Amino acid sequence: MDIESIIEVEEFEERVLEIRRVTKVVKGGKNLSFRAVAVVGNKNGKVGVGIGNAREVPAAIRKAIADARRNLIEVPVTKGTIPHDIVGRQDASKVILKPAAPGTGIIASAAVRAVVELAGIKNILTKSLGSTNPLNLARATFNGLKELKSLKEYADLRDLNVGQLIKGAQGGQ
Repeated sequence: MDIESIIEVEEFEERVLEIRRVTKVVKGGKNLSFRAVAVVGNKNGKVGVGIGNAREVPAAIRKAIADARRNLIEVPVTKGTIPHDIVGRQDASKVILKPAAPGTGIIASAAVRAVVELAGIKNILTKSLGSTNPLNLARATFNGLKELKSLKEYADLRDLNVGQLIKGAQGGQ
């Protein structure tokens, strides 16, 4: 393991969203285990959500963090917010994400806030619809952030430069 990979491991912040006790009914009675949901991010455009199951809480948390690190995505952050509106969906949960002006802060529930903060977004408006299950909300937010495209990507799709794209969006030609 080289020094750069060690430094990269150090820069990620980890947050545990939920620890839930789960049981499985088997022939001899019930098997007790724990499920942990964790979010990992560097507050600079990279974020991941993961879950882990184990017989003990620390092992479940460790597995959840490892899973989140494996599922990292790059989020386009423009001036501390997201480039456009998006709706993230996961099962019965739906999360609406909207860009906000500087100084607004993060208006979000706990699960959505954790994902958005660790992605490095400082100003955003969100609304959770449907199920309020923390795992589904975190995954819905993650799915929404995964679908975001930067202004440069949209400009490239239309064979324009970013300035022309912004000018066209404001009603000028």
